[in-house]
Amino acid sequence: MLNSPQSILSLEPQLKALPPLSLYIHFPWCERKCPYCDFNSHQIKDQSENSKNGQGFDEARYINALITDLESELPHIWGRQVHSIFIGGGTPSLLSPEGMDRLLSAIRARVNLEPDCEITMEANPGSVEAEKFAAFAKSGINRISLGIQSFQDAQLKILGRIHNGVEAKHAIEIAQQYFKSVNLDLMYGLPQQTLKDAKADIETALSFKTPHLSFYNLTLEPNTYFANFPPKLPSEDEIDAIFEQNLALLESAGYRRYEVSAYAKKDQECKHNLNYWRFGDYIGIGAGAHGKISFPDRITRQVRERHPQTYMQAMEAKGNALMESRKIPAKDLPFEFMLNVLRLSDGVDTSTFTERTGLPLHIISKQLNEASQKGLLDPHPTKLKATTQGLRYLNNLQELFL
Repeated sequence: MLNSPQSILSLEPQLKALPPLSLYIHFPWCERKCPYCDFNSHQIKDQSENSKNGQGFDEARYINALITDLESELPHIWGRQVHSIFIGGGTPSLLSPEGMDRLLSAIRARVNLEPDCEITMEANPGSVEAEKFAAFAKSGINRISLGIQSFQDAQLKILGRIHNGVEAKHAIEIAQQYFKSVNLDLMYGLPQQTLKDAKADIETALSFKTPHLSFYNLTLEPNTYFANFPPKLPSEDEIDAIFEQNLALLESAGYRRYEVSAYAKKDQECKHNLNYWRFGDYIGIGAGAHGKISFPDRITRQVRERHPQTYMQAMEAKGNALMESRKIPAKDLPFEFMLNVLRLSDGVDTSTFTERTGLPLHIISKQLNEASQKGLLDPHPTKLKATTQGLRYLNNLQELFL
């Protein structure tokens, strides 16, 4: 029986069918860099600064680069449909309606979109305008993800957000007028946050009855302002109490926790993120974007140039901005697969492992048994699914497959 990395080294993936394909588009600018944010985002500069130091935002130039980037990927995905698009950032809602329409029109002209393709755009409540949202919807955006984080002005100020609680509520009302689906991003474990504060945030969010909510624990990520100047956060016990309180509130309101940080009403899960967590494929275009593309005999990953200026220069000079393009070694595929699917509350069928990695399941039988014995993995013979304890200690469970 194959259980060791040495035995996996002799294997090569053999995929009988390719997984669903999504498209991720990265917009790397925002009005202000938040102190907790470790995403590839850069504070937008005005035109005078742009002319001085080249750091400003040239919309037409960036969209040109995105279109060229997508065209460079077409030979790798001929004949495949794209079933979801996610425009993330940064703050993509800073794009002009004309720019968004041009970008989505260029995508439709180059790739085959499924008829009910989910097209999500992230938006900052501080950059929401009714006329702009109406135009985005007309261009084809059908799902909005609003970075609310909190409805309390004091917390928003600490988090460096450019909106206040009133603007957050107004942004939700505008979004609900124009988009079929609206997600609200909320954070907990915030500096000086109490159980009462956290409850108020969730209850305010629930009052809008959006079909999807994301509920994240604030973590101090390396290379952020908060990592260098850490604020005083609630204790681990206080954070656990906040989570348990708000989980009960979400469930009583009809939201199901279908992923570690994601909650949805029935049949309202995010198709794009589900594809990530099920180890599907995705083209990643834009500054710093990552991609994963499967072929019958291999699975590959790509990473683009991170800085927007370097990215655009590379696209203009050579037609691609790849910093890295590599085949994932067979020995790494089990961990990469489990890193994603174990985040799902329902897990996946055991057959999905072979379908998505091209490897036989028995190569990880030792790790599966160990995870089950520790109470972290459901022992069901046809499911790969974390237990409640496994979801709570997800890092420990995932590490077993390294």
